[in-house]
Amino acid sequence: MATIINLEDRKDQPAKASLAPLMSIVEADLADTNVIILERMHSDVELIPTLARHLIAAGGKRLRPVLTLGAARLCGYEGDRAKKLAACVEFIHTATLLHDDVVDESDLRRGNDTANVLWGNQASVLVGDFLFSRSFQLMVEDGSLKVLSILSNASAVIAEGEVMQLMNVGDTSTTEDSYLQVISSKTAALFAAACQVGAVVANRPKAEEEALESYGRNLGIAFQLVDDALDYSAEQQALGKAIGDDFREGKVTLPLLLAFRRGNEKERAFWRRVVEDGDQQDGDLEKAVEIIKKHHALDDTIERARHYGAMAKDALGIFDENEIKQALKDAVDFSIERAY
Repeated sequence: MATIINLEDRKDQPAKASLAPLMSIVEADLADTNVIILERMHSDVELIPTLARHLIAAGGKRLRPVLTLGAARLCGYEGDRAKKLAACVEFIHTATLLHDDVVDESDLRRGNDTANVLWGNQASVLVGDFLFSRSFQLMVEDGSLKVLSILSNASAVIAEGEVMQLMNVGDTSTTEDSYLQVISSKTAALFAAACQVGAVVANRPKAEEEALESYGRNLGIAFQLVDDALDYSAEQQALGKAIGDDFREGKVTLPLLLAFRRGNEKERAFWRRVVEDGDQQDGDLEKAVEIIKKHHALDDTIERARHYGAMAKDALGIFDENEIKQALKDAVDFSIERAY
């Protein structure tokens, strides 16, 4: 069992931020969105709703659809379009999770066996394709070419990001810029689109649309940075995820990248063996954590997340101060404070 870093609990910090205010504001809309999700998961092919329900009903905060609903509310919209688009966003996200778990050969998600473990890789990929198709049906039903453009483009960018990440596996020469390009594509693109369509359905000015896109994009980058730090942290267990998955898969995330750049030649030789050559032995994860801790790579990854989180909150500056705006800011803090 690895000795995992406990990210320091700073007792002098204010009370932890919560998603509760935002969830409370969109509670009724989210309930309607969940009904749409369940309805649109239906298929006469029994395995499709069974497998999809396993992942969709397994938990999680529904953060991306919640952001769509919250952004729409911030823009003064209270109709039904946002609910269907929130369901669309969740289908895109769920489809990518199904595909990612196959590519990454993952065994656990949110503490449960992954769909590919239970039903196999072929079924997981095909049900992921089904959910992508459902998402496009919802986009077409909305009737807005702009919405279709935003969400379809995000879907393409996500796929590009996953391919870029695959190309970087085992490559210790990966730059921080290249890493940021990957997470901007594979994670932040959907956050950005989820928020942007909230302004589009409300028919708000371009400045507000761009502000929400920026909010979502920077929040998504911060969110993924924290996720990558958590992969080497004991806090990961509390989130129901396996520790050290990125390490075992040879993914060059920011904590590893910083540790490699700051390390001595002996440490770099270790990283080349375990990451480039894929020669991992008992005790290597503990050694990796030790090196990462030595070079403060997790703390600095979280600091990067705070930087992008601050930009996300600043992007909301053009909106009037109100309960929804504050709740969206709290969502940024919550996403970062998961590390503690």
